[in-house]
Amino acid sequence: MGLLKRNPFGHILILKKWLIRFFGLLTHRRFRGFNELHIEGSEIIKNLPETNVLFVSNHQTYFADVTAMFHVFNASLSGRVDSIKNIGYIWHPKLNIYYVAAKETMQAGLLTRIMAYAGAVSVERSWRSKGKDVHREVNLNDTENIGIALKDGWVITFPQGTTKPFKPIRKGTAHIIKNHKPIVIPIVIDGFRRSFDKKGIRIKKRGILQSFQIKPPLDIDYENETVEEIVEKLEYAIEQHPSFLKVISPEIIEDMEDLNKERKWEY
Repeated sequence: MGLLKRNPFGHILILKKWLIRFFGLLTHRRFRGFNELHIEGSEIIKNLPETNVLFVSNHQTYFADVTAMFHVFNASLSGRVDSIKNIGYIWHPKLNIYYVAAKETMQAGLLTRIMAYAGAVSVERSWRSKGKDVHREVNLNDTENIGIALKDGWVITFPQGTTKPFKPIRKGTAHIIKNHKPIVIPIVIDGFRRSFDKKGIRIKKRGILQSFQIKPPLDIDYENETVEEIVEKLEYAIEQHPSFLKVISPEIIEDMEDLNKERKWEY
């Protein structure tokens, strides 16, 4: 690797590698130590192509979710099965993993700007800004950048655009799927909102069993399925369709809402 070799967004790869190594070492005990991460389906990761893979997941914290994904993906690629045991896998990370994040979140401070260099594709949300509901046109440059990231590697997205459970999936994700025809891998996570604060930086409670389920690729008819049909398919795949509320107790839902009220830092 040349010292100044860059990815399509101009990021120097050797610098990105060291950032991933640093944050990997810094965060490993959050998922294997203070808390325990239970992984299912990691064999799916090893069989994926090098590019044009879109991971869709429910969302529980701003940064812990995607950090766990970097750990799981790299551990799986290094041969570990449903485990992130032994941090050595982070020494040679996959450098073409990207994640979609709100621009205002990634520009909120020095730390988030540094984290963005490790792989963020920042987008301007069309429905919310600075904690308030807005209505504005989708920035076409943002959509183009996600396409560039898919062409170069793997992209992680949280299609609900919020950490609140059972919120609607944004149609933009379905449009991206129809336009770029990626392999779509659903991921379902749990336990993160109990382990961390909303940012996913501060450990809130220890001894939590976090779960991380990787599901097989979705069967999508890119040409004939409508955006609405793809949205519904995504809702079921990441277990955020309204029908799942019928099997969750009112007490758990109330706890979720109480936690959200306690968190004052808005996405």
